[in-house]
This record gives sequence, structure tokens and C-alpha cells, in this order.
Amino acid sequence: MAVSEIGFGAATFTLSVVKLNQMPPDCGAEVAFAGRSNAGKSSAINALTGLQGLARSSKAPGRTSAINFFTLDDERRRLVDLPGYGFARVPVEVKRRWGALVEGYLNHRRSLAGVVALMDVRRPFTDSDEKLVAWCRAARVPVLVTLSKADKVSRGKRAAALRAARAHLAASGGEVEVQLFSALHGTGLGELRGRLSDWLLRDTAEDG
Repeated sequence: MAVSEIGFGAATFTLSVVKLNQMPPDCGAEVAFAGRSNAGKSSAINALTGLQGLARSSKAPGRTSAINFFTLDDERRRLVDLPGYGFARVPVEVKRRWGALVEGYLNHRRSLAGVVALMDVRRPFTDSDEKLVAWCRAARVPVLVTLSKADKVSRGKRAAALRAARAHLAASGGEVEVQLFSALHGTGLGELRGRLSDWLLRDTAEDG
């Protein structure tokens, strides 16, 4: 399917929710972006859509506590920015609330077509990252491991990180796609758009 079939540039902010009962109707298809607080989720969404400022990064990492929904060219297709995890200075009670919100979303959202798991290319596969990938595998939700901030390391280190990530995932069982990504330089942007288009078009077609 052609990437151009999805109008990422038509994305608009829909709403932020802090409770599961505030989410939009569970129909159509959506792709969720998940990762550590400083993994670059907002930057990836902005690069994907070509709309700088669409997804806003908090000046204090770990302070984005809501699930943010963005509607694409078709109201049945959405991008979802999940609260970041793993930021040490966030109070334990706040972490617990965020964790319950994200876990509830992942476990019950029927329109979830895939997850983009963003990991800093220099520090991939933390315990939280591993849990996210394991959940996706168990739930049979497609996951794309995206090694972000690829511009921060040399070409040789990028290639080595990609090989290591693929070997790590293969050793832990099952097939998971991995790619390099840089919001700053556009590395992997076409690949990311292509994979998301496949997920969103397939699931909205099945939805009717």
C-alpha cells in the first residue's frame, strides 16, 4: 500500500485524557508511541506528521501524565502519545497512576493497531522497555522498536546498535521489527511512515 494513502500531515490534536473513561470511541485504528520520558516520542510524532509543535515535549522530562490523541486524515485513524516511563524523579504515587493508565489502555483498547516502542539508541532495552515489548508479544500487538536519536552517534555505532538490537530480540524469541530513527535528520522517517500506514490501513479496512 502506498505511504501517500495516509495523510499524516493532516494530523490534529484531539484530546488529552487522564482517565480511561475519557478516551474517544474505541473504533477504527490507532498507533501508540511509547517509551522512556526522554526517548523522543513527541519529536517522532512531529517529524512523522511534519507538524512541529503538534506533540509538545515537557520542559521537565517525566511530567507528561496524560494520554494524548491525534486524529489523522480520517477520523477513524489516530496516533496516540502515551506518558513516558522510567523518570526517576517522579514521585512513586504519580508513577503508579501513570502505570495504571497506560496498562489499562494497552490491555483494553481494541482499536490499537500497533505500538512504536522508542528507545534511545545509546541506552536501549531498559527493564521498562523489555516489559513493553514482552506485553506486545503476549497480546499479539505488532511492535516496531525504534532506536531514536540516531544522530547522536557515529554511523558505525548506529549500525552496531541496530545489529545488537536485532540479535537481542531474536534471542528473546519471536520476530520484532527494529529500525534506526532521527527526528533531526529524518533518518528512518520513510520507513516509519510506511509501517504505520500498513497498520492503520489494514485495521481500518477490517473495521469497515
